[in-house]
Amino acid sequence: PVPTISWRRADGKQIPRKARRHRSSGLLEIPNFQQEDAGLYECVAENVRGKNVARGQLTFYAQPSWTQRISDVHAAIEERVSWECRASGRPKPSYRWLKDGEPLLPQGRVQLEQGSLTIPNVSLSDAGMYQCVAENKHGVIFASAELSVIAIGPDFSKTLLKKLTLVKVGGEVIIECKPKASPRPTYSWKKGRDILRENER
Repeated sequence: PVPTISWRRADGKQIPRKARRHRSSGLLEIPNFQQEDAGLYECVAENVRGKNVARGQLTFYAQPSWTQRISDVHAAIEERVSWECRASGRPKPSYRWLKDGEPLLPQGRVQLEQGSLTIPNVSLSDAGMYQCVAENKHGVIFASAELSVIAIGPDFSKTLLKKLTLVKVGGEVIIECKPKASPRPTYSWKKGRDILRENER
């Protein structure tokens, strides 16, 4: 006799509720297929004379899609710059970096690891347009950001030079001088108009 047909998942999970079964044609339809719907499915046909099973593996693939992009950075000379980009996809995307359209390789000060790029001490030559590239066999996506490297003269507007009063003669005095500057400045000290030079005190 004409067999009856039923469907099941070989891993024991339930067939998605959104799935539609067409018993007469032995058709299982899964709309809006997602990663959780992937797996081994079985079609079971049986009548009074016996039963037979056909198996099929459904695999989920997806092109990369950004979950974290990079954005423009303005950095002073010798500052640390770090970017991180992340993408979802199936299979898991791999990452590479471009600078001004050319492949960027780990070298010297530039550190690359998966979707992260770090320059511990930027210089003027590091300025440019950077791109993070995420790809798998189903697609390639790009995220772009510009690195602007700026040089600034010494700025004391946010530095507090402390006025210290000695409690007793012979005590130690420490005065900090930390202006904002790029590149790193050289320092000299004066007492009144006289240049201070290092000595035993």
